[in-house]
Amino acid sequence: MNPAHAFQTLNEEIVACTRCPRLRDWCETVASQKRRSFQEDDYWGSPVPNFGDPLALGLVVGLAPAAHGGNRTGRMFTGDRSGDWLYQALYDAGLANQPTSLERQDGLELRGVAVTAVCHCAPPENKPAPGEVVNCREHLERTIALRPYRAFLCLGSLAWKETLGCLGMKKSEQFGHGRQVADPKGRLVVASYHPSQQNTFTGRLTRAMLLDAVRAFASALG
Repeated sequence: MNPAHAFQTLNEEIVACTRCPRLRDWCETVASQKRRSFQEDDYWGSPVPNFGDPLALGLVVGLAPAAHGGNRTGRMFTGDRSGDWLYQALYDAGLANQPTSLERQDGLELRGVAVTAVCHCAPPENKPAPGEVVNCREHLERTIALRPYRAFLCLGSLAWKETLGCLGMKKSEQFGHGRQVADPKGRLVVASYHPSQQNTFTGRLTRAMLLDAVRAFASALG
């Protein structure tokens, strides 16, 4: 199948997914009630598809869309502070054509990279239940199978654990910012703290730290 068609077909299946009633109810409720500052926005409110280059050789794996970020805009890491940090770092590493991601029609293009998540629906308090992670695992497995990826950038411990599992590696591999391991096929897996406000506001993750992880990831793409 043509890579672009395969990428689009999987995205259509992700958007149509109804496996997790709790998450579907939550996302639709948030989309209906809206945040005051986004009252004029037309919220996406559905599972958020993968984003990026259909011919990607690198895959960024996050946790889940934010309630008023991806769940509002319909694009991974878009319209929230986490996305501000991630796309700035991707731009600085030469993997994006612009440093911001505000909405789906803002002209952002990724170069050799795609972005996905462990869960494609925004969870309450940013905490998907274990069963919801399992329900969404097939999407991650199929995303990984789409391309002969050379490297993976895992944002947060859950993304690290789930990615390693999908690659046939031990989930017990210790997570730590900047940690790098190779999967059985020799592909690089890089760990980073998630660019959530909990980490960025406290200084646990700095822009320099994130950029270092992104550059290590980028170096494996050729």
